[in-house]
Amino acid sequence: MLRKFLVLAALVVAVAVTLRPALAHHGAAAYDTSKTVTIKGTVTRWNWSNPHCLLFVDATDDSGKGVHYIFETQNPLSMTNLGWAGDSFKSGDQITVRATMAKNGTPLGSIVDVVQGNGHKLNARNIFLEEQPRTDASPKQ
Repeated sequence: MLRKFLVLAALVVAVAVTLRPALAHHGAAAYDTSKTVTIKGTVTRWNWSNPHCLLFVDATDDSGKGVHYIFETQNPLSMTNLGWAGDSFKSGDQITVRATMAKNGTPLGSIVDVVQGNGHKLNARNIFLEEQPRTDASPKQ
């Protein structure tokens, strides 16, 4: 009986240690979730694959300098459930992306939504924005 308990305890510890990096990977710590930015640009690549879909966009910043952005979404299955597809974008498409950007200032972001050239809006339902910062009018918990 003691042997079974020790084997089970070791298994639980092994699973917990294995899952910790996976759980940490899905945090929002890298993004400034207190604000979103809007980027208008041209799609250079749409990577529809696990673990996250990636949208590569070329745009110009306020000073006119070219910037190559990389935006991430959730996995393809989750995005399919939101109306996205592997052919949602092609190179050369003009789009508008709303995203939370990396805190370190690099041109990396997590997509909130994308408006395609035809005006169709694709919502990414960004899991990092579901809990908004509280304002003074928000009820205290």
